[in-house]
Amino acid sequence: MGILDIEVWGKDSKKHEERLGTCKVDISALPLKQANCLELPLESCLGTLLMLVTLTPCAGVSVSDLCVCPLADPSERKQMAQRFSLQNSLKNMKDVGILQVKVLKAVDLLAADFSGKSDPFCLLELGNDRLQTHTIYKNLNPEWNKVFTFPVKDIHDVLEVTVFDEDGDKPPDFLGKVAIPLLSIRDGQTNCYVLKNKDLEQAFKGVIYLEMDLIYNPIKASIRTFTPREKRFVEDSRKLSKKILSRDVDRVKRLTMTVWNIVQFLTSCFQWESTLRSTVAFVVFLVTVWNFELYMIPLALSLLFVYNFIRPTLGKVGSIQDSQESTDIDEEKYEDDKESEKKGLIERIYMVQDIVSTVQNILEEIASFGERIKNTFNWTVPFLSFLACLILAVATITLYFIPLRYIILIWGINKFTKKLRNPYAIDNNELLNFLSRVPSDVQKVQYAELKPGSSQSPLRKKRSAL
Repeated sequence: MGILDIEVWGKDSKKHEERLGTCKVDISALPLKQANCLELPLESCLGTLLMLVTLTPCAGVSVSDLCVCPLADPSERKQMAQRFSLQNSLKNMKDVGILQVKVLKAVDLLAADFSGKSDPFCLLELGNDRLQTHTIYKNLNPEWNKVFTFPVKDIHDVLEVTVFDEDGDKPPDFLGKVAIPLLSIRDGQTNCYVLKNKDLEQAFKGVIYLEMDLIYNPIKASIRTFTPREKRFVEDSRKLSKKILSRDVDRVKRLTMTVWNIVQFLTSCFQWESTLRSTVAFVVFLVTVWNFELYMIPLALSLLFVYNFIRPTLGKVGSIQDSQESTDIDEEKYEDDKESEKKGLIERIYMVQDIVSTVQNILEEIASFGERIKNTFNWTVPFLSFLACLILAVATITLYFIPLRYIILIWGINKFTKKLRNPYAIDNNELLNFLSRVPSDVQKVQYAELKPGSSQSPLRKKRSAL
């Protein structure tokens, strides 16, 4: 509880950064559990910063040795289980659960130093919480034996464990990474994870041994699913890549072809290309329209979930063959006395890069949106698919018993009075918030656990930065 220092930075089209101003907030003077709207004048420049600050006590992250593992104590585990029991589902809605990670050891890591050894340490990230182990010097088979405890704010977060080689004053070298969705954790089991490359799409050299325990409240986790995801404070900017752009084009093409095939199928029913198909479609149309009620829409979607649940799995998404390679345009410093023609050319290059990057991001969003809808119905994440079935069942019952005009009236009153009831409320779309938790096909590959002993191509030392 002290002074919070805030800096405002600006970045131009050439990616040059400049500090625009600073301001300070006395945290100790602010009340707890209350949204404080502050308008802070910036020092050393014109302008003010408008921000909302809410101080909420929470269980913080912690690091300990194996001998003092928190959840190993039966009384403490019982206390945690009681804290996140169903009886406490409506208390402190942001406190969803707790995750304990035992980082035991790594085996057969990549030799990053010229001496044939590495100085490995392990970085763990869950949302905006980041913790790391100590460094073990000159060792390719380090044993850390540390226990990390994280508060869980969103059950759909992904635990990222990255192994680096400490390199003095230089940025650490990358030695491998794994991403583990919280819902895939097997409690109390020691698991061996094959390290992957930076893109999480191919096997790297080495494995890491982790043991995890997750305790959470399913009611809080379900409600949290329909709220906006927490934004990452430290997030790698998406880089322009020919391979990524080509992959996103293919994903959008597959999505477009699926829609096109459905349209062609419906068209063929009207064209009587197949007498049997058109006859069946015509009968189904007449029966459906004659007996149609609004509650049948969520009921039909629920039946689609049931069909995909009982249908044999046809196979998982195949691994992406080629890893994504970053083809960043190198940044150069330009002096003020350069010729105007060269500056104009540079501006055009950056403009073209921004345009292509924007197109790449749009294609990624379109492809991911379609894949998330498909993966929702395919039971890729059973927790989310079951939650969707539950919502559809409630919607079916509601539409069956309550007239539509009452439902629209309640929805409209809620929308119109939302800002009156809570002036600081942030608009959000519950459906999009739900879909943001469903992994796309690319994320399914990234989160897939590789089997130990899988073929790994020989790797040279990587000059990768943190």
